[in-house]
Amino acid sequence: MAKEELLEFEGEVTEVLTDGNYRVTLENGHELMAYAAGKMRKFRIKTLAGDKVTVEMSAYDLTKGRITFRHKGEGSGGGGGGGAAKGNFRRARGR
Repeated sequence: MAKEELLEFEGEVTEVLTDGNYRVTLENGHELMAYAAGKMRKFRIKTLAGDKVTVEMSAYDLTKGRITFRHKGEGSGGGGGGGAAKGNFRRARGR
């Protein structure tokens, strides 16, 4: 018995909602609710509105999905320089 086939699409996060949920618009114009995959939460990969993402969906429910990858580039809110400030914040809190 094979595992259920997942559909994979590229899209853009249009809105960040509560509890790690996101509203994503796919390249074909379809809009759905998605949540960050466990590995993304584990490694604290932040996803912001405007980020390009890869979404996995079940063929049975096309209104929900799981964000499995955040693409780096123009649309990804990330960038360098954030690590130093985060480190200083942790040190200051630990006193």
